[in-house]
Amino acid sequence: MPPKDFYTPCAKNSMESVPFRDAEEAWFWFMAAQSARNDGARVIAGAALYPRPCEPLDILKVVDRLHRGRRLVRDHLLVLRHYGRRHMPPDMRRLKEQRAHELWTEALMRIESVLESKGIVEKRTQPNMNWVAEALVFENHTLNRR
Repeated sequence: MPPKDFYTPCAKNSMESVPFRDAEEAWFWFMAAQSARNDGARVIAGAALYPRPCEPLDILKVVDRLHRGRRLVRDHLLVLRHYGRRHMPPDMRRLKEQRAHELWTEALMRIESVLESKGIVEKRTQPNMNWVAEALVFENHTLNRR
């Protein structure tokens, strides 16, 4: 039997991995990975185009833990599954999707806080509350240059 000469590139440390922008991106990535896995694909660590700081099952474990802790209820999970399979969030402008949008947003907020603490999702920076003063300083600086 010939030897297997497979090379699996993997991230050497967490600095080389690319965290997700938000929980929604992580969820859609997880659903795509699960769909591929259900279709017979083998998930190999580090073989992705962008090395991620987690495996798909890590996101499932977070959702399962939140569900067991009653932070996510069955309705949240049904909405996450339905729109995750569509790879499209619910549209709040559509009357039939307004409730789904509320559940979607609520679920992803709860998931995102856990994923941020694990370093899977980028930490959100708080916008500067004094943006008006900064804009005036910038405006005065550009006017004084003329």
